[in-house]
Amino acid sequence: MTFCLDTKIIKPDNTDKIENVVILLHGYGGDGLDISMLSLNWKRFLKNTIFLCPNGHQKCTINPIGYQWFDLSKDDENYILSEAKKAENILQKFIQEVIKEYNILSSKIVLSGFSQGCMMAINLGLVSEEKFNCIVGFSGKIIDKNDLGQRKKNNPNILLVHGDADEVVPVSNVLEAKDFLIRNNIDVNTQIIKNCGHHIPVEASSLALNYIKKNLFL
Repeated sequence: MTFCLDTKIIKPDNTDKIENVVILLHGYGGDGLDISMLSLNWKRFLKNTIFLCPNGHQKCTINPIGYQWFDLSKDDENYILSEAKKAENILQKFIQEVIKEYNILSSKIVLSGFSQGCMMAINLGLVSEEKFNCIVGFSGKIIDKNDLGQRKKNNPNILLVHGDADEVVPVSNVLEAKDFLIRNNIDVNTQIIKNCGHHIPVEASSLALNYIKKNLFL
């Protein structure tokens, strides 16, 4: 099947049986190949799991060889929220295609993302009609807490991992996200990585893998 988003697909080794799906959403200016690197280690421990790493639907405005989920060229919160909602709709369509293609329940789908991809994963997890298995976010934030609070439909389990030296999305954002999620009765786990900037170190990848294993294989 051809999905509505150009997608890097990493299939499980030695089997055609698909029991779980991990959707990995790249950051601003990245692509599906970038974020797919997480699967190199994870796939050894997540049996019968397929990894889907879509490219954003837009070319990045500051990096023409990369992609974006929403435009950041305007310093306008309403514009950014509007663009993020457009991306939500496209990703919702993508997820429905995934559910149909692999005949899988939403409860067996993990949404994960880095930076802008983390922001999209949080939004999708809370506003979707379907309840996903869990949400795992790296170095992100909540785009608009008031809007998300009004549109919230689900309470997925969430892990947020952030570097204490993040110069792009300051660590204060994960603390604000944690406060918002707790106040909205969402089971959230946050982990702060010491001396870590805006990237995903091995420690963060391992924390995420263990969290996904715990949630997928209860």
